[in-house]
Amino acid sequence: MRAGIAADGRNTNGSSRSKNCGDGSLPMKRARQLIAVAGLLLAAGSCVGQQIDPSVARQIAAIQAVDNHAHPILAPPLDQTDKEYDALPVSSLEPQSNPVALRPNFPLLGAAWKALYGFDTLPPLDANGIAHLNEARARVKAQQGEHYPAWVLDQAGIGTMLANRVAMGRGIEPPRFRWVPYVDALLFPLDNSGIASASPDRKQFFALEDLVRSRYLKDAGISIPPPTLDKYLDSVVTPTLDRQKAGGAVAEKFELAYLRSFDFGDPPRRQVESIYAKWVGRGEPDVAEYKLLQDFLFRYIAMECGRLGMPVHLHTMAGAGSYFSISNVNPLLLEPLFNDPRLRKTNFVLLHGGWPYVREIAALLQKPNVYLDISSQDLIIPPHTEAQWLREWLEFEPEKVLFGTDGYFYSDELGWPESTWIASRNARQALGIALTGMLRDGEIDHKRAGELARLVLRGNAETLYTF
Repeated sequence: MRAGIAADGRNTNGSSRSKNCGDGSLPMKRARQLIAVAGLLLAAGSCVGQQIDPSVARQIAAIQAVDNHAHPILAPPLDQTDKEYDALPVSSLEPQSNPVALRPNFPLLGAAWKALYGFDTLPPLDANGIAHLNEARARVKAQQGEHYPAWVLDQAGIGTMLANRVAMGRGIEPPRFRWVPYVDALLFPLDNSGIASASPDRKQFFALEDLVRSRYLKDAGISIPPPTLDKYLDSVVTPTLDRQKAGGAVAEKFELAYLRSFDFGDPPRRQVESIYAKWVGRGEPDVAEYKLLQDFLFRYIAMECGRLGMPVHLHTMAGAGSYFSISNVNPLLLEPLFNDPRLRKTNFVLLHGGWPYVREIAALLQKPNVYLDISSQDLIIPPHTEAQWLREWLEFEPEKVLFGTDGYFYSDELGWPESTWIASRNARQALGIALTGMLRDGEIDHKRAGELARLVLRGNAETLYTF
């Protein structure tokens, strides 16, 4: 969930090298920070009415996490002009009501500013306050230079971040950052003006998707989609996925929750071949026929991702924008895909834990190729609330739950460093609360609590991806 922020909660629209510890433990130079994080977890647990077990807090704090989903921005000075941290940026959408955690008076903003930049001022900030905050940011960026993005990860206790970006660049590089590009544009090879008219949001988004599609066509050595479906698949879709894999991609991301429903059919290839040939380059297609083509292309792309060993990432949470259709992203709509034998070699990661469909998504974890992450939830949902369903997931399918932040540029106050720091803090607190409850109820012992903490924060990602 991403949006600009106004004081009343509306969308306004408008210096050392980092070390990556392969065993998941924090660098020794951060021992004092580990103690501080553990203390923060304990204090937070007390504040929400359930003290986190000290041993659990220490184990959680010691784990250098793998962030399954975020949108980091290039290192300075390129951060000032970087536009490729999202294929569908939401900063220009019409106003919406924002949750408390995305408002400029959110108390944890002050904690993030102090931890990251030594800026000890409470929110909200006036224009003069924003100027002073930017000065504090600039000092740290000047000290860190190209290593600033990796420095941000260090402050949040993150060893590796999966960077959801159109392209990688300065400071956003392996091994600390792993690429997850966008693939939605490949689903929409025809004239999109008709389906774009469904809402003002989609009108903006499909214009952006057309730009990404043009980029992929150019990379394929052509300027317009080929005349047949076979040629489109063979000269555009498969080569695009192959190039991205060769370029370091570890997964592929669909933002299609902003573009259409999860209601995917399974039309025969001969039918969609006819539809493609009928409409490609011939104006606005029939909406129902175009949907069948999209349905086919989604399955084809998912199968190709399985061939390449790249999980498919799907946005499955109430999203930004006042026209976003929450009912269209009920993850149960995806069940026919997960039951398709042709897709059993493809792993699916349901980003953001499906909120508000937190129990529906838990049931889908029974599918052998379905995972979820808690990104964005740990930013906008308070830890004691998130801990309730996080505990249920850990009691049900702990090997399928991944940590993530959805670090993103939300506003002048809440940039990707702040949102990454806050989400990591909240996730560890929620995990501590959940594991403490399981420990006190006799479901697990301290050893198992540590094992579960490592699975969520790091181990499950290490199993799922090849880094």
